[in-house]
Amino acid sequence: MNTTQKARTLRKNMTKQERILWQFLRKKSIYGLKFRRQYPIGNYIVDFICNAKKLIIEIDGGQHNEDKNIIYDKERTKYLETKGYKVIRFWNHDIDNNIESVYREILKHLVD
Repeated sequence: MNTTQKARTLRKNMTKQERILWQFLRKKSIYGLKFRRQYPIGNYIVDFICNAKKLIIEIDGGQHNEDKNIIYDKERTKYLETKGYKVIRFWNHDIDNNIESVYREILKHLVD
């Protein structure tokens, strides 16, 4: 399966937390900016991206706290940053328990 096909599959099978955040991001009233979900960049697929602001938003579950995934995420972020993107990350529990804070943090990055 190539990256584009995998991205399509991921869009159809978003996590609960991704669906919650997508409901917020897809509204074009956020400074008129457009977001995409499960967007391929190189060999990677990012959860959400605003190309106009070069902002990537990642939602991480517990598996991202395992050593091998920490290393992978760091390499991935480094690659994306070399392409000019700013990567911000939130844990699933942030979406579940503190969504307003997540929204405020995203908005802060959109006005920079």
